[in-house]
Amino acid sequence: MAYRLDGVNGRGPAPYDRFAAWGRWPARLALAVLALLLAASAWVPLTVGRGEQAKAPSLVIAHNKAAERPRDEDLKLYDRAISRILHGENYYDFIVSEHRRADYPVRPGAAVRLPTLAYLDAAMGVDGDRPAPVAMAVALALMVGVIAAWWGRLGDLGVDPSLRRIGTALVFFGASLGLNRYYFVLHELWAGMLVALSLGLHRPERGKWVGAVLAAALALSIREHVLPYVLLMGAMAGWRGAWREAAAWGALVALFAVGYAWHLHLIALQTLPTDQVGPSWLAMRGLGGFLSNTVLSSNLRFLPHQIAGPLTILMIFGWASWRSSAGLTGLLLFSGYALLFAIAGRNDNFYWGAVITPVMALGLAFVPMGLGALVRGAFKK
Repeated sequence: MAYRLDGVNGRGPAPYDRFAAWGRWPARLALAVLALLLAASAWVPLTVGRGEQAKAPSLVIAHNKAAERPRDEDLKLYDRAISRILHGENYYDFIVSEHRRADYPVRPGAAVRLPTLAYLDAAMGVDGDRPAPVAMAVALALMVGVIAAWWGRLGDLGVDPSLRRIGTALVFFGASLGLNRYYFVLHELWAGMLVALSLGLHRPERGKWVGAVLAAALALSIREHVLPYVLLMGAMAGWRGAWREAAAWGALVALFAVGYAWHLHLIALQTLPTDQVGPSWLAMRGLGGFLSNTVLSSNLRFLPHQIAGPLTILMIFGWASWRSSAGLTGLLLFSGYALLFAIAGRNDNFYWGAVITPVMALGLAFVPMGLGALVRGAFKK
């Protein structure tokens, strides 16, 4: 019998259906919580800066309109950094002065980005929003790599062929954002694609993790916001008793700590008491903060927030429904970042969501299975 999206076929529930054996009251409670979250996510507005979603910029810009849009000030800052590197200057010789020129804070030092992407963009010929064939080729190769990695991982985890195709299509839906050349200078765009690649390359069932660690290392060298992902992967490796893998993730954290401390030291050497201090990132925006970050940093941006918000909640529910190593990792990863974005990040930091959005949509593939299992569990005798 052909596979059905609710996970039921001639052999019974899919082996990767987490909720298949849930009893009546746990299933009813789960459905009630899900209903409340869906209702809240449809009601909470999405905000960026001082405006709501209808007036907000996002990471989704049609290429034929990108050239007409004035360059954002923070992107201009990164453009100038790349230009000065191309002219032979050292990043740390000018980046603080560029922040002052743009009236951007340099205190705390975390307000100044790591130099990795500026050098990579310079090597790829990125020049503002002008066509950059090398960078586009790299972005395309990265997107294809993410899709191929997840096609392989879904197969390794025994996902039904029909659901595997749907899941891979949803990965394409999320990862296609990486081709937006307007934001090639944005750190979160590349870091998020590399996190998606790392997750797809991770094969704990086969003891294959080197590729995942390397992809995560590059992502972390671009944006420190990848650190929670690295810590999660290391903790889960330790929980499984995969000590060599756990040591590799731990070594990556240690190397990053040393490198980031040196970065902060170099910034501090040039900081003056009169330099601007940035506002606190502890904005406590709650559910709206998480939804704003993820929706406005993904292709869900095209949808009304009454639809995009619930779809975001369903994505995480889908990861929760998938009983597998990948499903558990995705559940912890996305719910963890949801909590972080609810606590930290101002409205104008919405683009932080790009760190996790490239592969979030895959969870939607497992929603019918999870909902079907909970409904059957809630009403079984």
